[in-house]
Amino acid sequence: MSVTSAHNAKPLYRFDCTRRLVARLRNDEAVIGGIGHSNFDLWAAGHRPQNFYMLGSMGLAVPLALGVALAQPRRKVFALEGDGSLLMQLGCLATVASLAPKNLAILILDNGSYQITGGQRTPASGGADYVAIARACGLANASWAADEADFERLVETCLATDGPHVIGLKLDDQPPAGQTERDPVQIRDRFMRGMGAKRSALPG
Repeated sequence: MSVTSAHNAKPLYRFDCTRRLVARLRNDEAVIGGIGHSNFDLWAAGHRPQNFYMLGSMGLAVPLALGVALAQPRRKVFALEGDGSLLMQLGCLATVASLAPKNLAILILDNGSYQITGGQRTPASGGADYVAIARACGLANASWAADEADFERLVETCLATDGPHVIGLKLDDQPPAGQTERDPVQIRDRFMRGMGAKRSALPG
């Protein structure tokens, strides 16, 4: 991946980027959506049993995606994580670099705010560069998406080449396109089936 400066990255619309990602998935790739708007837009962009929608567990999208990637090394895995949530588990970037799963891609959705709780500013709004942090942790394939076309190119690189990869997205402040159903048992059961894992015991 080429490295694009955060200062040159165009603000993008999160739902549009999520929809562009989902449209390119052809081989039952797993997608882990972080809490809040990250998974709301994932749900609205095209529901799939290979999608996992995080509810109420801030900062765990990347650790969960890492576990899936290690358990199923032949499956491409994408983690969608907001900049505020990533701060809760920033050390996971060093862990990913250390374990180096070739099938994992991390999308950092950076709008500079805790949008779902009222728009409080995150350190990203003051200049914290999460792609630079990822590279400093040892994730060499880390880049900001300069615009929509560059984002699509970076996604294709993730699908076609070994990782781990990191794509940073500077986002605008648009609200989500929908809202995920809040049924943790159903979400878990569908995802287990989507991963080909043993099905949980649910009635019906």
